[in-house]
Amino acid sequence: MDEKKLYLFNPDNDLALANGNENYMAPSSARKMSEDLACLPIWYADGDGYVLASSAYNNDYLKLVKSNFPFLQLELLTEPEVQTHSSLSLSPWGWNHAIRKRMLQMGVDESVLCCSELINHIRTLSHRSSWVDVLSILNPNELYCGNPHYFTEIEQVVAFLQKEQKTVLKSPLSGSGKGLNWYNGLLTGSLSGWINRTIELQGGIIAEPYYNKELDFAMEFYANECGVISFVGYSLFRTNPAGSYEGNNLLSDQAIEEQLSAFISLEDIYKLRDELIQVFSTRIAGCYNGYLGVDMMICRFESSPTYRIHPCVEVNLRMNMGVVAHSLYQRYVSPRSKGLFVVDYDAKAGEALFKHQNKLNAFPLKLKDGRIRSGYLALTPVHQRTQYSAWVLVEEE
Repeated sequence: MDEKKLYLFNPDNDLALANGNENYMAPSSARKMSEDLACLPIWYADGDGYVLASSAYNNDYLKLVKSNFPFLQLELLTEPEVQTHSSLSLSPWGWNHAIRKRMLQMGVDESVLCCSELINHIRTLSHRSSWVDVLSILNPNELYCGNPHYFTEIEQVVAFLQKEQKTVLKSPLSGSGKGLNWYNGLLTGSLSGWINRTIELQGGIIAEPYYNKELDFAMEFYANECGVISFVGYSLFRTNPAGSYEGNNLLSDQAIEEQLSAFISLEDIYKLRDELIQVFSTRIAGCYNGYLGVDMMICRFESSPTYRIHPCVEVNLRMNMGVVAHSLYQRYVSPRSKGLFVVDYDAKAGEALFKHQNKLNAFPLKLKDGRIRSGYLALTPVHQRTQYSAWVLVEEE
C-alpha cells in the first residue's frame, strides 16, 4: 500500500517549542484555533492524503469544497481512525516534543515521526539567537539593515536600551509577531519584569533598534530530505500595530517582485535570496525537512540609501501562512485576479457566522476552470461557535 501523508494544523507549535516538554498543554485559545482551523491544510496539502479533523461540519465543509474544486482528492481522518491506517507519514504544521507524543498516543508508527534528537535541533535552530549573526555573514551591502543582539543578563539589556531611543525586544522562542515588546525611552516595572521572566524561561532575549517599516514580506524556502534548499516563492503580508500577523496579499511572485522593486532592485533581491540559500545549506541541510520562511522588512531611512532590507527579522522552521497564501494563489486563484488571505478572530459567539453570511451575499464566488476569478471563500467551516476563521476575498484585475 502506498504511503499517504496525514496533515494536521497545530498552531501552538511555537509555544510548544518554547516550553520544550512532551507533556505541554496548549492554552485554550490555541486549542480553539486548532479546532476551528483544522481544515486549513486542505489548501496546501499535496496529493491524495488525509487531513486530521473531527466532527460532522468538517466533513460537510469538505464536500462543499470538492463540489467547487473537484480535483481535490483529500479526505478527513478523525483521531480514532488514525491507528487503522498503517501507511501514513505525518506532516504537522510544526514539529515539537508534544505533537510527537500525541501522535504516538494516536497509534502513528514511530518510524514516520521526527525523532527527539532532531526536534531538539529544530528547537535550537528556531531560537532567535541562532540567527542574530546572519547579517554579519551575508556579503557586505549598504542596502541591508538590522542590528540584533542576544543578551543573557538584564544588565546587558539595560545598557543596550540606554544607547537606543526606541528598541524592539523579542522572546527567543516565538513567532508570527508574538513575544514582542517595545522600549520607548522608559524602562517600566512591567517591561523590566517581562525581560527578567523571558531571560529566566528562555535563556536570554533579543534586542535590536526600531526601524521605520515600509513593507513586511518574506522569502519561503523548502529543505528536502537530501539537504537541498530551494526557493519556493514570496510572501507579502500584513501585521497589526503590535506586530502580530493579520493576513497575506494573494499575488503572483512576479507581482510581488514588482512591488519590492519600487524600493530595492531585483538584482539585490535575487542576491539576498541566493546568499540565504547558502546560509541554510550550511546550517539546516540534513537537520530539517520541510518549509521554512524568512520574515523581512523594507525600512525607510533619512540618509541614503533611503530604502534598505532587514534580511532576517525571524526564521520559522515550520509551515507558515505565507506558504499557505502562496499555495492558494498558485493553485486556486485565476492568474488575472488578486486578493487577500485573512485569518480572523471573533470573540463573541455567532459573530464570525454573521460576517461569513454577509460576505457570502456581498461577494458571490465566481469560478473559471477550477480557479477563483472573484468573490469570497471560507477556507475553513464557519458555524455558530466559530471564533477563528480563515478566508479569501478575490477580485479581477
